[in-house]
Amino acid sequence: MKPVHIQQLTKSYNKVKALSEISLSIDSGELFGLIGPDGAGKTSLFRILTTLLVPDQGEAKVLGLDVVKDYKRIRQKIGYMPGRFSLYQDLSVEENLQFFATIFGTSIDENYDLIKGVYAQIEPFKKRRAGQLSGGMKQKLALSCALIHRPDILFLDEPTTGVDAVSRKEFWEMLQGLQEKGITILVSTPYMDEASLCDRIALIQSGQILSIDSPAGIVAKFDKPLYAIRSSNMYQLILDLRDWHRTYSIFPFGEYGHLITRQDLPIEEISVFLKQKGHEDIKIRRQTATIEDCFMELMPAVA
Repeated sequence: MKPVHIQQLTKSYNKVKALSEISLSIDSGELFGLIGPDGAGKTSLFRILTTLLVPDQGEAKVLGLDVVKDYKRIRQKIGYMPGRFSLYQDLSVEENLQFFATIFGTSIDENYDLIKGVYAQIEPFKKRRAGQLSGGMKQKLALSCALIHRPDILFLDEPTTGVDAVSRKEFWEMLQGLQEKGITILVSTPYMDEASLCDRIALIQSGQILSIDSPAGIVAKFDKPLYAIRSSNMYQLILDLRDWHRTYSIFPFGEYGHLITRQDLPIEEISVFLKQKGHEDIKIRRQTATIEDCFMELMPAVA
């Protein structure tokens, strides 16, 4: 039995199709990432899987249970951390955790061994109100509350959005520790660099799955020539390359532009073209594809 199995799942809001015939399965003990920008359909899918939203069509099962017919049983077996901090701001850290433990008929002491790695970092502040915590501490409290009943599967919807880089790193280390304890984890994120921390990922855009594979597997499928390019006038460089007949696509990527060409080209040919356009201080190098490059290359398929 797959912990999560989705077949031809569709959801619309009036005329806007949030999910379009989504199909995927997650293996037991897997850390699976749903990667895509805001508005891609990640939250709609999470709300369906956590029984907060009813799909229009298709089938979704969590731990072998139907998300519509068996929603009460599913809610006892899963942990859910929504994208927006939704705990009780006026309650203390300890009171929030006690509240959620009580709802599920357990206690902090009973499951402390599971949450210790997360909760120990905020336990010194257990008397502080949740609304007074920093972003990283709120994140750890929300994760502790989602784990307190020892769920079989954990759903984390954009858990690292809005927190600092150090807290993001710590959070992913905590997830890997939970995975080692046998918990299946489904996490969504708009951060492409977090994709490499998952066992497998699904790239999603406009309610459609672009690709499902391991991060290395997705990168290995990238088969087009890719160059990193910089000049003294990056704005004009992007415009000029977009109009060049050799260009398949060009996107800003930090201080460089990432150019995909229709065929393999010598760097000198690209340099000559840019010099003819008046560019100076040109730097060009071959570039190994990243998950973000793969996502951008797959984007036209759903345009």
